[in-house]
This record gives sequence, structure tokens and C-alpha cells, in this order.
Amino acid sequence: MKTVGVDVGGTFTDLIYLDTATEALGIHKVETTPDDPSIGVITGIKSLCELNGVTPSDVDHVFHGTTTATNAVLEAKGASAGMITNDGFRDILHIGRHQRVEHYSIMQELPWQSRPLIKRRYRKTVGGRLVPPTGEELAPLDEAEVRAAAQELLEAGVDSVAICFLFSYLNPAHELRAQEIVQEVMPDAFVTTSASISPQFREFERFTTAALAAFVGPKVGTYIAGLEDALRSLGVKGDLRVMASNGGVATPRMVTENPALTLMSGLAAGVLGGAWVGEKCGRDRLITFDIGGTSADIGISVDGVFSETDARSTSIAGFPLLMPMLDIHTIGAGGGSIAYVDKGGAFRVGPQSAGAVPGPAAYGKGGDQPTVTDANLVLGRLEPSDFLGGDMGLDEAASDAVISKLATELGIDKHEAAEGVLTILNANMANAIRSRTVQKGIDPRGFALVAMGGAGPLHGAEVAAMLQIPEVIVPPFPGITSAMGLLTADLKYDAIRTQFQVSTACDLDRVNRDFADMEAQLTERLADDGISASNVTFSRSSDLRYVGQGYELKVPFPDGIIDAAGLAEVWTTFHKVHAAEYGHSFEASPIEVVNLRVTAIGSHSKLEKLPARSGGSLDDALLYTRDSIFREDGALKTFETSVYRRDALPVGTTFDGPAILLQKDSTTVVPPGATAQVDPSGSLIITLEGRT
Repeated sequence: MKTVGVDVGGTFTDLIYLDTATEALGIHKVETTPDDPSIGVITGIKSLCELNGVTPSDVDHVFHGTTTATNAVLEAKGASAGMITNDGFRDILHIGRHQRVEHYSIMQELPWQSRPLIKRRYRKTVGGRLVPPTGEELAPLDEAEVRAAAQELLEAGVDSVAICFLFSYLNPAHELRAQEIVQEVMPDAFVTTSASISPQFREFERFTTAALAAFVGPKVGTYIAGLEDALRSLGVKGDLRVMASNGGVATPRMVTENPALTLMSGLAAGVLGGAWVGEKCGRDRLITFDIGGTSADIGISVDGVFSETDARSTSIAGFPLLMPMLDIHTIGAGGGSIAYVDKGGAFRVGPQSAGAVPGPAAYGKGGDQPTVTDANLVLGRLEPSDFLGGDMGLDEAASDAVISKLATELGIDKHEAAEGVLTILNANMANAIRSRTVQKGIDPRGFALVAMGGAGPLHGAEVAAMLQIPEVIVPPFPGITSAMGLLTADLKYDAIRTQFQVSTACDLDRVNRDFADMEAQLTERLADDGISASNVTFSRSSDLRYVGQGYELKVPFPDGIIDAAGLAEVWTTFHKVHAAEYGHSFEASPIEVVNLRVTAIGSHSKLEKLPARSGGSLDDALLYTRDSIFREDGALKTFETSVYRRDALPVGTTFDGPAILLQKDSTTVVPPGATAQVDPSGSLIITLEGRT
């Protein structure tokens, strides 16, 4: 099977080709086209096929990580959306909850109030009410009011509608009927329901998740449809699969119906790729560290299990989100991050970025602000004639000019300024990792750092040294790791049922019935995507809490028919999970079952291993030596630095820093005091005993 993985980043679009039959593999990078990312995708696939001697019609699958939905939310450039809800609940999206993001600040920004996804004038209310605990109809849906509301939204120019009724997670009938009416009145609009997007309790979060889907839906739908058409025009006959935020891939139909699945799409692929690389090196406690042109993304994996967000912390751009999502922390720090002196005289780096256009001054496209890339070039850590494998040259004079200007403003020399840019950026990224580890009771010193992305291997060793992390893993193709992660993913769909049962009187028949229904639903959905039942596996879990608590903890549930003994085991596991999370448990207290969850994984052919490294010797891989600058013992020093061709390094080779490794998709820096070795898997393992 011939597959292509394509990940669209802020600066570059990364591509990887794999033939699972012959294990032939090729990589490629092209510049991202921000106005229409599909142009860069198609250009990249065409070039990738030419480089690997295949035609687009030979490609069986295209796996894609997209930033379309994420960028629409971050940039507040989504659809003109409307909402239809129950009488008296027009302002749920504005009021939110009594919790505040910053408990004691009266000046904080609440995004759902300052930049609402759906303006108040486009939020319409109608008669009708369902009530708990079963979703019984208290008052019938007023279909005439629904039709009138839809007509008003149509005349107002709204092109997307979220239908959000109370207790629809218990009974979606009113939402489904309202959806039918709105689609009759507004046949060209994107129309979704809260129960189809996130069928669980907490109306503010459920309504906001549906609003997010409505906000990004038209743009995602247009992008996916346009990309499919462009792929067909190119001659690609294979299926398109899109990365979802839960760590699986989904079909175009699925993401068109539920566009919120693609929020944080490309970031999830990076975590998958980083964890896959770590597993091949025999490491099972990993911090994935993906630095691109505009951002740095951090994920945690332990024993192959990825950290996931919960109902308390899942959000995007400040908006709460009730969707299964890998726990990925993102900060504005990358190769394009701009260094500047703020109004108070402080030296800062990011989060503003030069992006792809104009990019860093080194790109020679008109950039006139000092960036991290310019600082690395001035310090001799980038090779100007070998950027992107020689496909792109770097302008040393332009970088020197912008860094010198910054140095003048700071009153220091240009090398101190350039090194200061890197130190500030590295400290920002180290602090971000601390927030996901130390502040959650996790000791990062017991992990390996997987440095990936175009800029990750440039900074990974120095960031790890700040955290006393003993080793850094640099993947064989670090700048393509997110694209590679796409090829390691299976189809993955989730289902959820809200229950509200108590351990002292738990209805086992209902529990077993709901699990069976969800598994049947997901099996049917995967069958529609061409996955046979024999290739489907299920993972069960439940959101549990002590009676009276406000938030839940996710606890695994056993497979098969659950009996009283199996349920008792679940309660015991919850007490242990609660003690691990909070430091205590209440074993005599009743436990409340809030939600039951099922995750279905549909397996298919995917990346199993990378091609074996070629032979040769360290001397064969050495290109030349050059001067580069590092800080040692508090002072900047110039070091004679070995420059190697990464793909010529044989397995088992060990060498000391300082060294620079060149390859098409990234540049790796091994600083003074560190030692590097080529692992049999093809990854480079940098040991930092001399740096920590």
C-alpha cells in the first residue's frame, strides 16, 4: 500500500511517502500557502510523487493534518453563525459558569463575552422542553417558531446554525426535528446539533462546543471538499483521511459532519509521531517537543498511553470544549518568533511570529524583524547554503543586520544579543514543559525528550539541560515527524452516554446495554469507512466522581458483560486514581457514574519501521568543521564544530559535541559537553550528562 502523510504547519507543509510493501520511504517540505493551504498540499504531493518515482494515481491513502479549524478559532475568522435554543436560555453562551479563569481578576478577558462565537442578535429562542432523568417531553417543540427563527437567520445572512436544546443528550428528538426544519429553510447552510457534536451534560460547555462546530464548519467543509476535488484532479484515486484531535484519523464525511474533530488536528499527529519514535528506541516515558516556525507543542506519553484533557481543562482560544482530545500544550515559540524590546525595556521573544510570509530576515523575503532563525544563523548553528537540503539559501547579511540592530537597542554586542534570543526562547519552552510536568507532580528527569519539528533539534538539548532531562531523542526525520505520525494512526471514533447512577444502586443492565449500544454504533460507523468488525477493537471508560463533587476522573471499565464483581473492581480503581490525583480518597463514600465512554479503533496498514541506515563511518559523514558560538561557564565561547551529513551516520556511531547535523527537514545541534549516538531505529540519542 502506498500512502502519503501531509501536515500543514505555520511556515512549512511537511510530507512523507511510504510504500508498506517495499518499505520505500521519502520525505519533502514545501512552503505553506496561508491563503489556501490546499495549494501547498497539492504542490507538495505532486513533487513528492515525482521525487519517489510514483504517479499520484498510485497513492492508496492520503493522511492529512490540518490547521484550518484551529486557525479559524485562533484568528476569529469563522462563519457568521446563528443558534436556536430554548426559551429563556438565549444567553447561556454569554453567561458561562460561576468559575472564572482567573479567580481574583476583575480585568480578565472572557472570550465568550469579548469575542463571542455567535453574536447575540443571531441567537434565537423557541418553545419546547425536555426534562431529566429520561428526556421526557414536558412541552412540544414549537415548529412554527423554529421555522420563523430559521427564516430570520437566513435573511440576516447567517450561513451556519447550531441547534442547542436543554437535555438533548438524554433525548435528541427536538434537536433533530429542528435541524430538519432549518435545513428546509436554509438548504445551503451548515446545520449541526449539540447532541451530535457532544452528547453529554454541562449545557454551557456542550452549547459552546456546538457553537465552535458551527463557527468553523463552513470553512472546514469547503476546505475538505476543495482538497478532495484537487486530489482527484491531480489523479489521486485513494482515500483521504484527516487527523482528529483524539489521536485517530477520520473520514472526510466524519469531519464535515463534526468539524470540531479537527481542532488541534496537526498537533495530535506530532504527539503520535514522537511517541512512535520513542517506542522504537525502547523508551516508554516521553515528553514530545515539537517546534515549528510559529509555535512549540508539548505532549506526554507513558507506556504508550497519551495524556488526555478533561472537562476542567479542555479549551481552544479560551473557549471550553467537550471533545476527546490529547493533552497538548502550545506556546508561541518557534523559528519565526520575533525578538524585541517591549515598552518597559524588557527583552522578549514571541509570541509574535514572522510566519511564512515574510518569514525571518534570513529567508530573504523582506522580513525586517530579528527572529530565532536569524539568531541561530548569526551564532553559526545553521548552514546558510544547506537549508532544506540546499533547496533554500539563507541570507547571512540580512540576519546579521537585524540582530545587530537589536543588539544596539540592548547595548550589547550582536553575539550576546543572538544568544540572548535563544536563552529566552529556551527558558520559555522549559517553563511550558514544567507546567505540564512539575506542576502536575511529574518529575521530568525520568523522561526522555523527543525533539522534533523543523526547530526542535536546534533547541532540544539546551531545553532538556535546563530541566535536567538526561537524554534527547531526535527522530530520523525530525521536521517531518507530525506527517510521519499520520502514518502511524488508526481510525478512531468515540461515543459517550451520560448516566448519573450511584454505586450504591447501580443498574447493571443499563450499563451493559449502553456499552453494547455504543459499540454497535461505532462498529457500524467504521464499517461504512471500510473497516471490518475483525479489525475493530474497543476501549471502555467512565467519568466517575464522589457524590457531591463537581468534576470527574476517567477510569477504565472492563470488556464484555459487566457483573457485580467487575463493577466493584471499577470502584476500587477509582479510589486509587483519586488518591493519585488529589492525594487522598474516601473509600466509604458513594461514587457517581456520570458518563460512559467507548473508543473504537479501526486498524489498517500503517508505518511499522523506518528503512535501515546505510553503512560507512563517522569520517565519511563529516563534511567540514566551522566556528559556532555557545555559552559555557557563563561566557560566550567560539568552538570548532564538526558538521555531519545526518543520513551518512552509521548505526552505533558515537561522537561528542559540539556538532551540527544537516538534513533536508531540520538541523540538529549537539552542544559542547553532550554526547550523541545513532540508535538502531535511526534516531539520534543525545546524552546530556555533561550539560545538566
